[in-house]
Amino acid sequence: MTDTAAIAHDDSRARRNMWILVAAQAVLGSQVAMIYTVAGLAGGMLAANACLATLPISLIVIGSMTTAPWLSSAMQVLGRRAGFFIGAGGGVIGASISAWGLWTDSFLLFLLGSYCTGIYVSAQGFYRFAAADTASDAFRPKAISYVMAGGLASAVIGPTLGTNLADSFVVPFLGTYLGAIAINLVGMALFLLLDIPKPPRPAAGQPTGRSRLELLRDPTVLVAIICGMVTYALMNLVMTSTPLAVVGCGFDTETAGFVVTAHVLAMFAPSFFTGHLIARFGARTIISIGLAILAGAGTVALAGVELENFFLALILLGLGWNFGFIGATTMLAQAHTPEERGRVQGMNDMFVFGMVALASLVSGGLMNCSGGNAQEGWASVNLAMVPFLALAGGALIWLTLRPEK
Repeated sequence: MTDTAAIAHDDSRARRNMWILVAAQAVLGSQVAMIYTVAGLAGGMLAANACLATLPISLIVIGSMTTAPWLSSAMQVLGRRAGFFIGAGGGVIGASISAWGLWTDSFLLFLLGSYCTGIYVSAQGFYRFAAADTASDAFRPKAISYVMAGGLASAVIGPTLGTNLADSFVVPFLGTYLGAIAINLVGMALFLLLDIPKPPRPAAGQPTGRSRLELLRDPTVLVAIICGMVTYALMNLVMTSTPLAVVGCGFDTETAGFVVTAHVLAMFAPSFFTGHLIARFGARTIISIGLAILAGAGTVALAGVELENFFLALILLGLGWNFGFIGATTMLAQAHTPEERGRVQGMNDMFVFGMVALASLVSGGLMNCSGGNAQEGWASVNLAMVPFLALAGGALIWLTLRPEK
């Protein structure tokens, strides 16, 4: 078989896996948008202190961060399919415990359920890497991008279901979490269709790839991780506080849901062409554009608290995240070998979700406790973006100016 034929065969399988993962992103991913839409509001209802309203979202992210290393290692040994089943199971457990916490009016149980939901969120983060596993170098950025585009459907389904189910029971938000349980159980069937081989185990005496420390010393790996951390953390920083800010500025919960929907649409709709842009202009260029758009989102948010400001700022936030995060994922996927996959991907997502957890914790404090009203808290949230944008921008400049080896 010629090299060309082998590549064509590989990309045929890669396309099939890609569409299965697109469906998983759309179906199972809708629960994330559902839960993020109501978790801060539910937390505010259960927590004794308003400053802790966004703590459930922080626990979801902390769950993702602490799950990523061992789940990535499990996928290295057991394969992607087993890892994704574990993730969906975590989603069922997390939503069940959260629903129990709402039923019993227990903030602690609600937090525990949020942490377990993070297991699913961690697994979903590996959909993008799984799309690259069987793809050729040329098709890899497109496969990653299209899988991310599956979030477009979840952007429509998730917030709409979240708000519509929120008042379907006497206990507010209980219906949202029961809906998340059903989504996980139905979506699990998709993983039976995946055809991604387990990474080959090196024979005795053969190289096993670089250690985690050696990988971090690779400039491309390091900058890819930094850019992924910053773009995801800034998106979460602002999005976490958005429902609180929208409601705090005089609009209703349904309007907050519309703003979140617009944001999530902007996160995933560009994915239909982001991979093509990366293939043409390179990951570094697209990441740079993403960081500039994120800066624009903060500028619009600081300009006012009218409804159009919320919509435009959150749309720009989603678009900037898309360019920055898909660009960083592509850069990372091109910088390691199959033997290093479990180490580098788990380490990457641990750092990414660790920064996201910090951002969500800071978000609630800035929003509720840094000013005298919602407008001042919202301004503090958006001003906090500045140092992180400087970090990622500086890292990209350093990598670009650094002599190539």
